[in-house]
Amino acid sequence: MKKLTLIFALALALALPTYAQERANATATADASITRNPANGNATATATATATSINVASAFEEVAQAHGKFVYTFCHASTSTCEAGEFHNTVMTEGKNLALDTIFAGSAYTVTGPYMGLISSVSYSAIAAGDTAAQINGTNGWKEAGLANAPTYSGGRKTAVFSAASSGSKALSAALTYTFTGSGTVKGCFVEYGSGASATNDTTGGKLWSTGLFSGGDKVVASGDTLSVSYTGSL
Repeated sequence: MKKLTLIFALALALALPTYAQERANATATADASITRNPANGNATATATATATSINVASAFEEVAQAHGKFVYTFCHASTSTCEAGEFHNTVMTEGKNLALDTIFAGSAYTVTGPYMGLISSVSYSAIAAGDTAAQINGTNGWKEAGLANAPTYSGGRKTAVFSAASSGSKALSAALTYTFTGSGTVKGCFVEYGSGASATNDTTGGKLWSTGLFSGGDKVVASGDTLSVSYTGSL
């Protein structure tokens, strides 16, 4: 009987890690010991095992996240030189809400915009997910370039035309180009859309989809310089 008890204890200690290993992201620990009573010579086997696992289904659960990136080319008119790069964005809460309402509860929906504008360095403090189109040049921590805030450029916000979505992403069919008519500093870009959105600078209708800042630092521009920007949004 003592031998059977010992064999069972050791088998249990060795089997539990194997069982736990078959679970997704499981961890297991096991320990076996033998204690002999000096008075009568009887041996006692003790086995302890601990296994921790997570729900297998949750290990394969897909998480949907809205994100995107801007790709740009900035050219200096005075030196005929260009620089290129890309930077990621912050997707705004109000933009997500409009997208979700449109996807899951929309009826005969036609998008207004989207429009892309530029962020000025004037009075800049920060961008945040809670920023809204209604507070462009208001309580947001940034202001729009183009009219009241330098630098100025020809035309208004640029109309974004997107190609068909593919592999969970949707990209502009062509880059949007800004030709500057005055000097100043550009920190980044924003995209707005929805009812009330407008191509006119400094207007506050619609909803902000996203904002982003140049990853390589601000762009100091002069009259005649150009900035071409493309955008890709993904889920």
